[in-house]
Amino acid sequence: MSTQQDSPITTEEAGTATKRSAPTNVRWKLFILLLVLVTVNYIDRGSISVALPMIQEEFNLPPELVGLLLSAFFWTYAAMQIPMGWLIDRFGPRKMMTASCVGWGAATAASGLAGGFLSMFIARMGIGVTEAGVMPAGGKLNAIWMHAKERGRGATILDAGAPLGAGIGGVAIAGLIAMTGSWRWAFIIAGAATVLLGLAVWKYVRDNPREHPGVNDAEAEYIEASHREEDAAAGGGETRRALLPYLRHRSFWAMCLGWLGFNGVFYGLLTWGPLYLSEAKGFDLKTIGWSTFVIFGAGFVGEILGGALADRLRAKGHGANKVMRSMLGFSALMVTLGLIGTTVIPDPITAVTLLSVVLFFLRWVGLFWSVPSILGGRTNAGVLGGAMNFSGNIAGFVTPIAVGLIVGATGGYTWALLYFVGSALLMGAAVVTLDYSKRLAV
Repeated sequence: MSTQQDSPITTEEAGTATKRSAPTNVRWKLFILLLVLVTVNYIDRGSISVALPMIQEEFNLPPELVGLLLSAFFWTYAAMQIPMGWLIDRFGPRKMMTASCVGWGAATAASGLAGGFLSMFIARMGIGVTEAGVMPAGGKLNAIWMHAKERGRGATILDAGAPLGAGIGGVAIAGLIAMTGSWRWAFIIAGAATVLLGLAVWKYVRDNPREHPGVNDAEAEYIEASHREEDAAAGGGETRRALLPYLRHRSFWAMCLGWLGFNGVFYGLLTWGPLYLSEAKGFDLKTIGWSTFVIFGAGFVGEILGGALADRLRAKGHGANKVMRSMLGFSALMVTLGLIGTTVIPDPITAVTLLSVVLFFLRWVGLFWSVPSILGGRTNAGVLGGAMNFSGNIAGFVTPIAVGLIVGATGGYTWALLYFVGSALLMGAAVVTLDYSKRLAV
């Protein structure tokens, strides 16, 4: 009785099988890891604000020095944005993101050993240097890993770690302080956890979908097909560019000023929010922690829903400018109204409610992390993301100092809240000016 052997599979048959196979979803798992990473980033970044009443008392700091201390992180964080963006484009996001995790974890732990204002100031500057590469690297990964119709969700999943970390951080750091009896141990434990997270980043993140062992051909081809369409629409492939040619474009400056206004509100509430609730509303440490969780938790929910809404509207055929300008213009309006309401209504519960509304709509502007790849393509997303984040973090170091001077001079927070209103108006003007529909010609 003869036996029949199986015929070898031809290349054509293998290709057909690949096309029929369902694409894997590694890109979404990767972005969930990035969400965790940015969440921890903001827990560490905002930990000083939660512990600030104790640090202020221990170091005997007046409001002006409190503002200077809160700004220390942002001086170096902003200064390193454009260099980090260039390094990310040159060496890839995986290496730079891993190095950032290990570095900022060590610096966070070191801040727990600070003996006074100067050593704490230096440690905070160290955190700023080492964290600088995280968001530009995430923006570049969004350009590389996500299909064009998914980048709204990709951008907001990445950026949603900011309000989530700020919200969880309020509870987590307050809990660690209560558990250990020391703000110092809270910082040391948080720093050690961050170093471990860096190992997870190195293990899972890749600079290209084809390099990831979990990505099948169907997922890689799905992503690459989108890249080819974008390159064709832009008139060809991509070339690495210096930053200078982009400076002559209105959309570049709208991107930078929009992020500046956004961070004027967000970083103001992140750095001074807990002390505002303590001094202006009389909240104790536990109430501050849970109020911070509610306010920034609303921002997390708003950002995730905003990204999903933007992608859904694009999928229905609405143009990029119509979707982005209408959504972000409306968010700026709601942020402005919510801040004005917080200024004129003194009730503490109402203040928490209104600030939750502010954060819900403010975080829609996390869609901006899709803008660097829109304007510069995948190849230049790192340096443009760095430029955008540099501009935004000018507000990071100016706002804490400005609020400290305002509170010190006036003895209250009314004019500080109006400063946030001005930032929201700047954001609103920028988001409706930017052209989201095409790559810049340089």
